Amino acid sequence: MIRMSAPHSAPSVRKAVVPAAGLGTRFLPATKATPKEMLPVVDKPAIQYVVEEAAAAGLDDVLMVTGRHKRAIEDHFDHAFELEQALAAKGDTVRLDAVRDPARLADIHHIRQGDPLGLGHAVLCARNHVGDQPFAVLLGDDLIDPRETLLSRMLEIRDRYAGSVVALMEVPPEQVHLYGCAAVEPSGEDGVVRVTGLVEKPAREDAPSRYAVIGRYVLDPAVFDVLERTAPGRGGEIQLTDALQELAAGGTVHGVIFSGRRYDTGDKADYLRTVVRLACDRPDLGPEFVAWLKEFVAGLEDGDADRERPAA
Repeated sequence: MIRMSAPHSAPSVRKAVVPAAGLGTRFLPATKATPKEMLPVVDKPAIQYVVEEAAAAGLDDVLMVTGRHKRAIEDHFDHAFELEQALAAKGDTVRLDAVRDPARLADIHHIRQGDPLGLGHAVLCARNHVGDQPFAVLLGDDLIDPRETLLSRMLEIRDRYAGSVVALMEVPPEQVHLYGCAAVEPSGEDGVVRVTGLVEKPAREDAPSRYAVIGRYVLDPAVFDVLERTAPGRGGEIQLTDALQELAAGGTVHGVIFSGRRYDTGDKADYLRTVVRLACDRPDLGPEFVAWLKEFVAGLEDGDADRERPAA
């Protein structure tokens, strides 16, 4: 397979697409009236971490692909003038900045997906906004720790090789069926592979590797033409993985292997772990919270010991 190099005139990536039309059924009843993307992680909604990640990587144009009952997302990334005026009158500059920050992160746009036809369809909905430029896709369920530079690394690889770039993470064999899984070959560069094939949620015995595609993509606009002709796949939805499989067969997809800190907020237990981890890392909350957490866990262990001790 021929290694591709990006032409010097290749446009830099400036736009990000954030699909946010899911129903959040795993978090019912909390998500009956609140979008799952707006569930708080410490003191910010999960989707704000995603937009902050895009902005930190230099992406200053963000398109949210939403659905019905997602108005709260639009409101969060807009100005709240009455609240801002009230905080300003009180001289509460800390909270005033926190309220203003979401609207200042990037130039944020919104479009509705309409029918929930899958991730591939959500990406296709962004076509008119993105045009013929490469763009990033960030899924809201995957939070990448702010100290990591995964997205910036992916943008660098896109600039170098052109084509599309996916983020890959090695997972245990018993978890491969939960992800899109990549067949890969060496690229000659540490931490970067050529993706030769992709399978959406394969059975363990059918998985081409243990490299799972996680929720970060940098996509060439050629993906739109492929998505246009991609038939519904697993679950009756248009799968982005199926479109990337076609591009991978043409030798235009690379993978960046990520082994850093990633938090899955789409699962209840992982969501709770995410809140605890990020709270522990906060300088304003961490010391007091960690001290309480240690005491709480010790109390649980003492309670277990008491339950296990036979009666006299």
